[in-house]
This record gives sequence, structure tokens and C-alpha cells, in this order.
Amino acid sequence: MHKTKEQLKKYSPLFTHYTELRIQENTNISLSMLNGDVQQNSKATTSGSSARVFKNGVWGFASTPQITDEDIEDIVKDATNNALFMDEKQKKSIQKDKIPKLPKASTSSENDFSSKKKKATQKQLLDFLAELDEYIDTNFKELTSRTLYLGSLDVRKSLYTSDDAYFFSMVPRTILYINLAMTHKQDNSTIELYDVLGGLGEFQDVFENTHDLFPKIDKLHAHLLNKTESIHPQAGIKDCIIDADVAGILAHEAIGHTTEADLVQGGSIAGEYLNKQVGTSLVNIVDFANTYNNEICPVPVFVDDEGSESLDTVIIKDGVLKNYMHNKESSVTFNTKPTGNARASTFLDEPLIRMRNTAFLPGKSKLEDMIKSIDDGYYLMKSSNGQADSTSEFMFGIVLAYEIKNGKLGRALKDFTISGVAFDVLKTVTMISDDMSWSCGGMCGKKQSITVGMGGPAIKCKINIGGK
Repeated sequence: MHKTKEQLKKYSPLFTHYTELRIQENTNISLSMLNGDVQQNSKATTSGSSARVFKNGVWGFASTPQITDEDIEDIVKDATNNALFMDEKQKKSIQKDKIPKLPKASTSSENDFSSKKKKATQKQLLDFLAELDEYIDTNFKELTSRTLYLGSLDVRKSLYTSDDAYFFSMVPRTILYINLAMTHKQDNSTIELYDVLGGLGEFQDVFENTHDLFPKIDKLHAHLLNKTESIHPQAGIKDCIIDADVAGILAHEAIGHTTEADLVQGGSIAGEYLNKQVGTSLVNIVDFANTYNNEICPVPVFVDDEGSESLDTVIIKDGVLKNYMHNKESSVTFNTKPTGNARASTFLDEPLIRMRNTAFLPGKSKLEDMIKSIDDGYYLMKSSNGQADSTSEFMFGIVLAYEIKNGKLGRALKDFTISGVAFDVLKTVTMISDDMSWSCGGMCGKKQSITVGMGGPAIKCKINIGGK
């Protein structure tokens, strides 16, 4: 599946306009167990080739599940014809003096995160889940149910453009989802709690043995036990500390999407805020391309699916909204450089402006001092689902949280929701912890489902709490 630059460049005589040729293979493995019984055991590969052509401000696209010379030649021709057809339909060629030229990029890169170890078999993956399930079943008899899910996604891409840009990448991700359930001691309702472990890499690199995970399962179970005596939070605007998991989803859903240039063009509220104060001076948010603090990010992108170098995008600096995320076309509209945010989920998809690894930057406070600073509030540790719109208004589910009373953690809370307008919440930030952690299983569903990284430190702010 690895196509070298020379192997792709041989099709360049067919490029009569700006052209992108991409070969892509996505391999998904999914396994799950419910109370020890196998519910899912599947492996699927989707592969093919696609071409995209730009002509007078419009795009033509074509794809095929084949990668033979004949098929690739056909899709390049089809994409070219589609661009010419769209140009004729939209009559943009009449206003050629107003049609922007796409910025050129001739970046070349190869980044392969494949394992150097022998690849694990499907049976070994199932045995791994079975060992974890046995540990949980043996040690936590009071559980009413237990669910384990192991999923991996290997994405291989080769791209060549008429600007002589080229990249090959193989980016694997393996995640383990653990969900435990018990009965609430007061009202006999079912309470649940989950954790997601893993991240960048193939299974044999991410999970070396089950014993390494036992302490994490013990910790998950301890939180669940606390939830068996959980209470409802009080509704209203409260002083809160949002931990990295919640901070990450806030950065992605409520801030990140509003600053994607295509959504800004579509009317996002962020269009009104460029170079304006949108948070306190403590707030810094960056969409990282591939590394943070000299370590590889959860979803490393070195060259995007248009051949542009993938650059870190500073969205908010010292509370001021500084930049949007761009592909080639939007960068021309906004008179700036592409940030390398064009990404496609499969060979069937055209690249869209997508986040890579979006996170708040750490501050200087200690978490324990942040907790001590609150007399009556909440510590929000883990979110479930969530949504936000182009106004930055959001609503997220919270499945793990504790009350804070007189500077100390108190009782666990039942599941509830938080809501607000993100750009208003940022203006209430008074403390940010000095640590940083990433969520390992992020997916973004903007038209195409694609892997993303999100994370941050703990943040003290005011948030609207939904009560009973």
C-alpha cells in the first residue's frame, strides 16, 4: 500500500490543472465482550484511490476502490472532467481576474508509526480481553455488568500533487474502552462509569500486558463505588474545576469548531472576535500538528491531505483570538498561509478543514491549590457525549464529578449536564494547573468521522450546572 513519490509522479502527465492524487487504506479491528461473552469480532479494510482537481475556483473529485494504473488514470481524468463541468455550470471562468490562485506547496515527508514487533493475531486480542474480563469478574463481584471494547484503526496514505508535494504516512491507533455498572445504594438505579485507555500505536506497542492495566481498572472501580452513594448537584452557575478530559472536549467542540475557517465563513461567532479578547490572559489554546513538548501528539499530522505542511495553529494566545484553522482555499480568502488542517477520513472523502490535536496550554497552579480555593463548587473529571454550535454554546454530559466543600473534595455526583457559551466561560478562568494530559480516543464527526486529539490541564472557571 506504500506508494513512493516516483510511483505516484508517473501519473503527473495527466495533470492539466492543479491536481491531488491520494491512495489510502483504512483497517479497522473491533472486538467487544459483555459479561464475558464475545459480542463483536471483526476486521475490515477500506482502500482505494481518489483524485481532486481545481479549476477556476471549483473542484472536481473522483474515487475508486481500485489502485491499478488504469483505474488511477481514469479517476484523474474523471476528476478533471468534473472540474471542467463545474466550471462551466458556475461560469466562474468569466471572472478570472477575481479567482484566487491556490498557494503552492512542495513539502515532502514520510512518517511511519508501524510497529517493529510481530503483529498480534485476532485470537491474541480476544485472549487479552478475556484476561481483563476475568480480573474484573474475580475482583468486583458487586458489578451488575461489565463491557470491554478493543478497537484499532490503521490509516495508510500516500499523496502526490501537481505542485510536486508528496507524503506517505501510517498512523495507527489502539484504544480500550472499559464500562462498569453497579446499583445505587439509595434509589436502586443503575449507575455506570467508563474509561478509555490506549492511544497512538498498534496493539502490541500500546498494550504490552494486562497486569499494567489492573491499577487503572481498580481506580475506575473505586470511583464507581463512590458513585453508588452519589447525590444530585445544585443547579446554577458554580465555581468549578474542569479536569483535562472536560477541558479537551471544551477546546475541541466549543472553541475549535468555531475557529475552523470554513465554519467562520459560514457565520461562526468567531468571525467577530479575531484579535479581540475572548478569555482571561491565562487562556491559551493551540491546535497542534504533530508534537507537543517534544512528544508525538495522539494524532500526528506532518503534511495534510492537500500537500501543505501541517503547522501548529495558535487559536487563542493570552486570551486573545489570534488565528483560524485553514486549508489552501480558505487561506487565500483570509490572506494568510495554509495551516495544514485539510484532512480526509477515507479515500472516498474530500479533504475538509479538520482539527488535529486541540488543547488548552498548562498554567502555573497546582491542582490541590485550585481545589483549596473553592468553598462551594464542583470538580468535573469526565464527560460523556456533548455538542456545541457555531455560537460556541455547548452542552456536555458529566459522568464523573465530586462536590468541593470548604476547599476539600466531598461526595460523588450523579450524572448531570453542564452548559454555557464557551467564549463567556473563558472570561471566568482564574487558575490553570501546571500539568497536561491528552484524551486517547477522540473522534470528530464533522461530515466525516475522523480521529482527533484533545486535552489540557485542569481549569478553574464558572459553569452552568444542570441539577435534578
